[in-house]
Amino acid sequence: MPTGEVFPDGQLSVTTSYFNDAQKYTLSFQISPRMFGSFRYSILDKFDAGSRNRYDRSFDFGYLLMEESNLRPSVVVGLRDFGGTGLYGSEYVAATKHFMDDRLALTGGIGWGRLGSYGGFTNPLSILSDAFETRGDGPTNISEVGRLETDQWFRGDAALFGGVAYQVNDRLTLKAEYSSDAYEAESDRIGFDHKTPFNAALSYGFKNGAEVSVYALHGSEIGIMGSIPITPQKPKFPSGIEEAPPTLMPRQTQAALSWDANSVRQKDSSLSMALKDQGLTLEGITIEGDTATVRFVNGRYPAEAQALGRAARVLANQLPADITTFRLEAMANGVTTSRTTLRRSDLESLEYDLDGSWRSFARADFEDAAHSEAAPIAGIYPKFNWRITPYLDPSLFDPDNPVRADFGVQAAASLEPARGLVFSAAVRQPVAGNLDTSTRPSNSVLPHVRTDSAEYAKQSDLEIKYLTAEYFFRPGKNLYGRATVGYLETMYGGVSGEVLWKPVNGPLALGAELNYVKKRDFDQMFGFQDYDIVTGHASAYYDFGRGYLGQLDVGRYLAGDYGATFSVDREFDNGFRVGAFFTLTDVSFDDFGEGSFDKGIRFSVPVDWLTGAATQGGYGTTIRPVVRDGGARLDVRNRLYDVVRNSHTSELEDRWGKFWR
Repeated sequence: MPTGEVFPDGQLSVTTSYFNDAQKYTLSFQISPRMFGSFRYSILDKFDAGSRNRYDRSFDFGYLLMEESNLRPSVVVGLRDFGGTGLYGSEYVAATKHFMDDRLALTGGIGWGRLGSYGGFTNPLSILSDAFETRGDGPTNISEVGRLETDQWFRGDAALFGGVAYQVNDRLTLKAEYSSDAYEAESDRIGFDHKTPFNAALSYGFKNGAEVSVYALHGSEIGIMGSIPITPQKPKFPSGIEEAPPTLMPRQTQAALSWDANSVRQKDSSLSMALKDQGLTLEGITIEGDTATVRFVNGRYPAEAQALGRAARVLANQLPADITTFRLEAMANGVTTSRTTLRRSDLESLEYDLDGSWRSFARADFEDAAHSEAAPIAGIYPKFNWRITPYLDPSLFDPDNPVRADFGVQAAASLEPARGLVFSAAVRQPVAGNLDTSTRPSNSVLPHVRTDSAEYAKQSDLEIKYLTAEYFFRPGKNLYGRATVGYLETMYGGVSGEVLWKPVNGPLALGAELNYVKKRDFDQMFGFQDYDIVTGHASAYYDFGRGYLGQLDVGRYLAGDYGATFSVDREFDNGFRVGAFFTLTDVSFDDFGEGSFDKGIRFSVPVDWLTGAATQGGYGTTIRPVVRDGGARLDVRNRLYDVVRNSHTSELEDRWGKFWR
């Protein structure tokens, strides 16, 4: 039963439960201090006609109406399964109050839908309107699944529920509840025996917050449940395990005196080596008067602020004493993305200041660097990089199987013959997995732009994931450009162009992308199929602060449909990111098919959050209840917003705590 409690802000919780013929897997996220959402994947054995298993996907949403105080309880209003099959469709208002130094928690509430199916009575909301007396029927066929059935919300009979939780000690908790869920569907289809409305559980909690519970369900079943909390704000190694940065040395040192300001061009090798030791590449340097302008590439640190701090200390230790100002130009994919100006005296006075992090940020200046003012270093280009790594390609919670994945080896390489020009390729060889075991045929009435994606796993062995030539450039102030040609992603190749307007110090960015693509052959080698299309979007990005990012994309999708995608992400200061999106286009819900419209949740976990090492990159995935052809967008690499934003003011401010690390 629901309660009037919420998770700590920002917490992810993974829960799994099992009893008899039912399994449930739930991913919950506390989106804000008051708002939370959940994705549930349920497996019910022999639930559907013909003794077929039901693989059910559903979303929940809840909001904390009132926080608990000395006199009042906390109150939560929630929706369950509001955009799925309706199997768990219900709404509730629940209140919880703690006593005995929070060891005792009492909960009471009222529910509708499934939570109003036992001990129900006339809906009290009917005093507002007679419409609340009747509940809608919900989806009647698979093509209607996924719609927002608002004619069900808080309608029909209501029922009361309640419960108590008592914390025996730091580890054990006893729980008992009176449930208003009659388990009607389970009783009718899989023979569940609802003997009593009372349930009970014994829970054991671990030091890391994980919990295991054994429960008795309605007098007829014994089940087990486990949950693991994931706190993005608390990485495994909060301080990192990288080597300490260089300590600032007094200006009048032998290293600084060995420089001749008039021949700095011939003496820049020592600076280049010192920066390389910190994972940075020197690309250009100019000294005019008391100011040094340095262009560099950060090849190590996930936080650009940490790269700036390391670079600034190297300059202070290497450059002559009369150089008082450092202008650091950050680069990404061959273009300058920002210029940060730091005063040498601020570095010296704030290195050991208790509030040095914030003060150093407040004294820094940030501006655009559309055209670099640092003279290039000879011999930087061409650059060549390669790597061989394992890969995991998952497909989670599809309509027939909760987990499909391929595991294998990927070889990737890139060549930069000149600034901004990048040739890239990646080849994969699957070793093991079951992505090719999907037997669900596409029944889409739209062009099969995504629904036959399983064929790419079935008909390929060695796979070219991408093979592209990219050119990145700066058309003007606050403007960025990208042109890409080649095999752009698993299913499509062609030409892609993008421009982005993104001020360094502003929360708003605007972009436009245009693509001409052809569908690749299923073997993921060099051939193409007959399908081709022009697709593209106009995009708006907005940083709301506190880690919340909004995005709106309007345009034409791969199936030729027109519409818009709405996205909201929460990004933590360490780079951990969780988000959700949905797309509405001119494709009708019936033509779209199961799911009614494209939607999903996504998350990405940076490598340094897991390992503590100063390493760029991470792991991310998107979970969709079902993959359809409507609202499908090209998955081109290196879209400009994520390429350039890391060195802009808002991102630097969020992660400036790394400046002195």
